[in-house]
Amino acid sequence: MDTSVLISSVLILALVLATDLGTRNVSKLRLIRPFIAAAVIIPLYLKGMATSGHGLQLELAGIGAGLLVGLVAAARMRVMAASQPGTAVSRAGFGYAAIWVAVSGARLFFDYGSHHLFAAQLVHFGMTYQITVAALTDSLIFFSVAMLLSRTASLTIKASRVRAVSAAPAYAV
Repeated sequence: MDTSVLISSVLILALVLATDLGTRNVSKLRLIRPFIAAAVIIPLYLKGMATSGHGLQLELAGIGAGLLVGLVAAARMRVMAASQPGTAVSRAGFGYAAIWVAVSGARLFFDYGSHHLFAAQLVHFGMTYQITVAALTDSLIFFSVAMLLSRTASLTIKASRVRAVSAAPAYAV
């Protein structure tokens, strides 16, 4: 199993589940933390981004898919006004966690399978389409990071809308 995919997948899954499950305050630190994680993961585990060809297309597809799946997961998280005006809390439960666990498990299974179950077919695919192992690994890492960041962007937008509404003064008619 590729250690970089394992570490990035487990790190992101743990970060998301620890900070999102249940009812949580939407603080600046909570919104900044995923960017810090991405800033650590990408330089440490990136194998050398493809700059052209099918490898680049695969990496871009990983980013696009991660963005979409992150938004699907974010749709399972509710954001509402907190007790103090101008603050927000989020609530995420089983459905949200199930998406993250299923996606992380699928990524890890693909990584395992690429070494133990369908290595020959994957090598043939890579040779046919001129996709390196590094580009494949990078696309999985990009998928994870994009999923995390799109979830964070969605949470930021939802929380700012809730804060704006809850901070607005109520006018008597």
